[in-house]
Amino acid sequence: MIAIIDYGVGNLFSLKSSLAFIGAEAVVTGDSAVIASADRIILPGVGAFEDAARKLRESGLDKVVYSEVAKGKPLLGICLGMQMLFDESHEYGVHKGLGLIPGKIMPLSDVVGDLKIPHIGWNALSLKKDSKLYKYVNEGDHVYFVHSYYGAECDSYVSATAEYGVSVTASVERDNVYGTQFHPEKSGEVGLSILRAFCEI
Repeated sequence: MIAIIDYGVGNLFSLKSSLAFIGAEAVVTGDSAVIASADRIILPGVGAFEDAARKLRESGLDKVVYSEVAKGKPLLGICLGMQMLFDESHEYGVHKGLGLIPGKIMPLSDVVGDLKIPHIGWNALSLKKDSKLYKYVNEGDHVYFVHSYYGAECDSYVSATAEYGVSVTASVERDNVYGTQFHPEKSGEVGLSILRAFCEI
């Protein structure tokens, strides 16, 4: 069973629907006992980093994430959920993340020149390492992005990039912790194949 963490942020039910489509049992929950009993955890998120990080900590679910990751349970952060895996975010100030992926979250506007922010749309993946998450993905497959900030100073943990004026972090991983800046649940067959691979980790 996959626990989709519900801490008041994110489009959780489209993610649950995508998992149901591939035959995966998933539950949307803010119950620490249910999360602890799950085989895998997904940390979703949309909106502002500071608000999301505060809600996660106020709910106490950050402690559950740390505990389950330490046991070796696979964790997937999606979009803002991926960004919260990092040490810190520079989104309207400096805000502490979970520190599960070394690096910083920085404004895309600093690096993409005159390109439109937020970055919205389909972009090709450039695979950087042999990742279990990309078991069914080919170089150049397209996924769907919606974001204004990106993972920086994290080269050792980048598993894929995408081009948006510059090479932008598309996904990261460290041991049993995975993160995608893009939305697998909005990325058609490619996205479903990524979720399927996560279910097999």
